[in-house]
Amino acid sequence: MQIIEKYRGDFGEEIIFEYSDADSFNMPIEKCRQVYGIAFHKDKFLVVNNILHPGSYTPIGGSVEKGERPDDALTREIKEESNMKVLEFRPIGYQKVIDTSGKEEPYYQLRYFCIVKPYGPFVSDPAGKVTEIVECNPKEYKKYFDWGRIGERIMERAIEFRSTTAGY
Repeated sequence: MQIIEKYRGDFGEEIIFEYSDADSFNMPIEKCRQVYGIAFHKDKFLVVNNILHPGSYTPIGGSVEKGERPDDALTREIKEESNMKVLEFRPIGYQKVIDTSGKEEPYYQLRYFCIVKPYGPFVSDPAGKVTEIVECNPKEYKKYFDWGRIGERIMERAIEFRSTTAGY
């Protein structure tokens, strides 16, 4: 499934998100800038509060560092932001991000389904950005964030994946 949505950036520029479902990621690694995990601990979906956006929650994720593979960025971000270990993961889909002003070349944001378990209690994010982790009912995610039609599709796939994943 493909979904196209338009947004306004921080400086009023138009940004187009072209979302596509994916069972694998085959785009150039250097064009993959961001990963987010739709992470489940048991039957609860994890969201985090970030001090950069007080009162705002997001799934766990962040930037892919130079020389890092997206899969490695995913496991690193989940460990840093939640002190949880990724037991299983698979692609949900990706967004091609297009800045219509032409200031930036198009790049990709990857979305993964994950099963996680705690290493121990969450104390703090090494970067100091995450202040709280919430385990919520995945069907009530819009109480915490709303990514429009793209977010609905991502969550729909994640909930479907969770329903077919046994043993956790």
